[in-house]
Amino acid sequence: MLFKKRMTAVLLASTIGAAGFLAGCGSDSAGGGESGDTVKIGANLELSGAVASYGEGIAEGIELAVDEINKDGGIDGKEIEIVKVDNKSDAAEATNAAIKLTENDDVVAIIGSATSGNTVAQAQVANNSETVLLSPSGTSPNVTVNDDGSLNDFVFRTSFIDPFQGTVAANFAANELGVKNVAIYADNASDYAKGLAASFKETFEAAGGKIVAEESYVAKDTDFRSTLTRIKSAKPEFIFIPGYYEEVGLIVKQGREMGIDVPLMGADGWDSPKLVELAGGDSLNNTFITNHYSSGDPDETIQSFVTKFGEKYNGSSPDAFNALGYDSVYMLKDAMERAESTSDAKKIKDALSETKDLTLVTGIISVDEDHNPIKSATVLEYKDGEQVFKTKVNP
Repeated sequence: MLFKKRMTAVLLASTIGAAGFLAGCGSDSAGGGESGDTVKIGANLELSGAVASYGEGIAEGIELAVDEINKDGGIDGKEIEIVKVDNKSDAAEATNAAIKLTENDDVVAIIGSATSGNTVAQAQVANNSETVLLSPSGTSPNVTVNDDGSLNDFVFRTSFIDPFQGTVAANFAANELGVKNVAIYADNASDYAKGLAASFKETFEAAGGKIVAEESYVAKDTDFRSTLTRIKSAKPEFIFIPGYYEEVGLIVKQGREMGIDVPLMGADGWDSPKLVELAGGDSLNNTFITNHYSSGDPDETIQSFVTKFGEKYNGSSPDAFNALGYDSVYMLKDAMERAESTSDAKKIKDALSETKDLTLVTGIISVDEDHNPIKSATVLEYKDGEQVFKTKVNP
C-alpha cells in the first residue's frame, strides 16, 4: 500500500537514532543531494529484523562500490556519501526512514529497500519529494507500477521481476528436470511469494504440467510437518517453495526428515548464508533457485567483482544481494554522468529511464517503460551447502 505524508517532526523522532553514516563528510547540506564536494545518497535497508541478511549484504556491496568510485575521483569530482538508515525489516519504519532521508538528510537518491513491501512503503515519499528510489532487490511488479497501472515516476529497480523468476523456474522444472506433477508451497501473506507462485503455475500448466497440490504457510511459522504430510501424500515429483530463507530453511529440513526427497526449488529469497544454517547442507542437496547472478559464473565482469569483494571482506564470496547493492551504486553513477548532474533528481530519473546496454555484475541491462531492467537470470544448485552455477537464462 502507499502511505500518505505524515507530520515530519514525529517521524524524525522515531528514526533519527537509527541513522549511521559511511564515507562521511560534514553534515551541512546545500540541497539536492550535494554537500560541498559530496553527493549524498541514502540507503534505506533491513539492517536488523527478520530479513537483516538481505540488507546487510546490500550494504556491503554499496560500500565496495562507493570505495572504488571515490578512489577513482568520485562522480564529476564529487565523492559519494552514503547515509544509512535501518528500517528494521518493517514497512512503517521504511516509510519513516524515507522521510528522514528526503527531508532531513536531503539525499538526491535512495538505494533500498531489499524487500518489495519495504520498497513500496517508500514509493509515495519518493514521488512526492521527487527523490530517485532504486530498489536493489524488490522484485514485485508493484514496486514500480501501482495496482491501477500508474507508474511510480521516481522509482526504479536493479533486479528483474517476479513473473520472470517464476517463468524461469517453471521452464527449468519442465524442460531441464522433466517433471510433470508438481506441488507449490508458498507464504500466503507475502506478495513476493504469491506473485512467484502465480507465474510459476501459469507457465508450468501452459507447458503441459499439472499442479497436484497447492499449500500455504504463514511467516514466522516454525512447524511445517502437517502441511508437508499433505504435500507428500499428493506424490509430487517436484516442489516449488517461493519464500524467504527463515521459513524455507525449516521447510527444507523438516521435509527431508520426513522422506521428501524430490527436487525443491525457490527464488532469490532463499539466498542467504543462514539458509544453510537452518536447513543443513545435506538437506539442501537436489535443490535449486533462480537468482540474479552466481559467483561461480566464469564471466570476466563477475570474476573481477568476486576478487575485489574478497579482498575487501576477508576472502568472502559475494552473494546476489552483495552484487545487487554494488550494481545499484554503479547504475546511479551511470545515470548521473549521462544526466550531467549529481543534484537534479529529475534529470537523473530521466537518465535512469533511458539506460541501455549497461554492463553490470548482475547482467547487461536496459530499462523498460515500467522502470524494470531487462536482464538475464541465473539458476543455481545447492551441493553440500554451496551454491553451484547451473545455467543462465536470457529474457
